[in-house]
Amino acid sequence: MEKKKTIVVALGHKALGRTLPEQKTATREAAKAIADIVELGYNVVVTHGNSPQVGMIHMAMSEFAKNHEDYTKCPMSVCSAMSQGYIGYDLQNSIRAELITRGIHKPVCTILTQMLVDPYDEAFYEPSKVIGRVLTKKEADEEERRGNYVTKTEEGYKRIVASPVPKDVIEIESIKAMIAADQIVICCGGGGIPVMEQGVDLRGASAVIEKDLASGLLAIELEADILLILTSVDAVALDYRKDNERILGRISVRQARSYCEENQFEAGKMLPKFQAAIDFVEMGANRKAIITSIPRAKAACMGRAGTTIVDSL
Repeated sequence: MEKKKTIVVALGHKALGRTLPEQKTATREAAKAIADIVELGYNVVVTHGNSPQVGMIHMAMSEFAKNHEDYTKCPMSVCSAMSQGYIGYDLQNSIRAELITRGIHKPVCTILTQMLVDPYDEAFYEPSKVIGRVLTKKEADEEERRGNYVTKTEEGYKRIVASPVPKDVIEIESIKAMIAADQIVICCGGGGIPVMEQGVDLRGASAVIEKDLASGLLAIELEADILLILTSVDAVALDYRKDNERILGRISVRQARSYCEENQFEAGKMLPKFQAAIDFVEMGANRKAIITSIPRAKAACMGRAGTTIVDSL
């Protein structure tokens, strides 16, 4: 019997909504796309963003600690773990229900995933990710006295944290075991929980990881065949929203890298998707990375939609 191919499906934050009711609805739509891919015969591993959710959790826990002096503020690593749990809960139930309606009985599980980061990553010296609620000037000064970073936004003062490059997926063997058992795995939520090694212990870092880079690393460590990044556009465009906008279909890694060097893609948005795709495709033979939207996911896997990056044309 031919070995089933493995696909890592990375869901963008718009696949999850911003509020609890929105998330319930959004995960049902995402589940349809994932079920389509299961029906194509792939082993499916799902990753997802968590920006609105982890921000909501961080804000809620900060407010709670502010009003209850017996409680300490919740670390970002713990907020990340919370977001993985409740997003995974909705996703796995939505996927399970969608599969059952199609006569497919396949287990779905969520693995709380930690990502090893380098404590000397330059990102820790130049934090860039805005998180949490709006702070007063007094609160912002207090955060800075504690050694945290704060920036002034249009809304007011907010904390900013580092976004280091992920180096290793701590739970990779557990994920592989679930795939071998023919389960759909949800993991690396929100880029995973950033941790640093301290002897035999893993210590949570005050950081968030770019989920596309985490998804790319996961796909590399799994030796997956396809990295499917689902975002808000059906395909990637050069000169986006300009008069000379041009849609990209099937392109080579060399072309993809040249477009990045031309600054065609915005940092924190499309650029990390291309960086993850390039790294993944270059690390193995016969791999491909696809960028498309949830409604076009099945067609893209069949080569009929989206932007596909391959080693060579």
